[in-house]
Amino acid sequence: MPTISIQSETRILSETDTVSLRQVTDHPSIHHHPFFFVDAWDTAMSFLLLISHRSCTPQIYIERAPGAELIQLTEEPALAEWSVIPSKDGQWIYYVAGQEGKRVSPRDGSVETLVRFDSTEMREAGMVGAAMGTTALSASGRYWAVPVKTGAVSRFWLIDTERQSAEVFLEAPTIGHPQFCPDDEDLILYAGPMTDRVWVTDRAGNARRIFKRAHDMQWITHEVWRPGHRTVLFVDWPNGMGEIDPDTGRVAAITDFPVWHGAPDATGEQLVCDTNFPDRGLHLLDLAGAQGPRFLTAPEASSQGAHWAHPFPYNNGPVKVHAPQHTHPHPRFSPDGRQVVFTSDASGFAQVFVATLR
Repeated sequence: MPTISIQSETRILSETDTVSLRQVTDHPSIHHHPFFFVDAWDTAMSFLLLISHRSCTPQIYIERAPGAELIQLTEEPALAEWSVIPSKDGQWIYYVAGQEGKRVSPRDGSVETLVRFDSTEMREAGMVGAAMGTTALSASGRYWAVPVKTGAVSRFWLIDTERQSAEVFLEAPTIGHPQFCPDDEDLILYAGPMTDRVWVTDRAGNARRIFKRAHDMQWITHEVWRPGHRTVLFVDWPNGMGEIDPDTGRVAAITDFPVWHGAPDATGEQLVCDTNFPDRGLHLLDLAGAQGPRFLTAPEASSQGAHWAHPFPYNNGPVKVHAPQHTHPHPRFSPDGRQVVFTSDASGFAQVFVATLR
């Protein structure tokens, strides 16, 4: 579709010696950035990516520079809003719409359809985990991995974006939150069932568990790769965070700070996280442990999902929870490590914010 430009809605909310806080969107509708383990910028930071519901359905928008106009790139009737992921080179933004896998050019809004999935379900029921429909793109942008719920199983599709070919390379009971290793394009992290969560696979479908929880009340969640280390960070809710070496199986404690969603910067040396029950705001963590957590800002998001306040609820199977993801901050560093994007619905509508570190 031809791109549509919308007047900038940006405003500076506060400036201190350590951080400048900017609100990017200000329309009475839902907005959010992609997710805590999905980039909101390309590597060159030629655009900031966000999702807006201002036209009644979720659509992809970009902001080419801080304070610039917002540009609408898609007009899809069935966009899977958490499937959106940009290529690091800034050439394409990938997404699922209905039963199709597509990409849109941030330059001119042109759309290409890469694959049609053979499923009417597409995603699991619910609001969390595999039900969100997040997808994974390799660092080079060549491989796009998309889990698709199909009957009793989830099928993991691999799309070669250069050859524009697609095939199912793995079937499993559930496949959630897929992430390509930033240091190895043949290694993909994914979440299995809530009781057996942390798995990796290669592109040939050789899947293996890399972590087994210690007991049936241990709540393992929110896995993410640590760039430059080829290791996986995970949340042991609400007791802190650990690190797994997928080759040796070695597990080490990182912090006892109650990280909720935590994402490292591009160097793997620093992490930004949100908090919940209680909400203590966004914090920066030195992953080397040289200094303690540092407060960044207070999103004051509603962070819905009452189940997080209680012991692990999934031992007897899936549990229906009310946890709309746009109510969670999901902080994510910019590629240069100088900015943090997050979402907050403190105003009554979820809006996108950027904190610039000084």
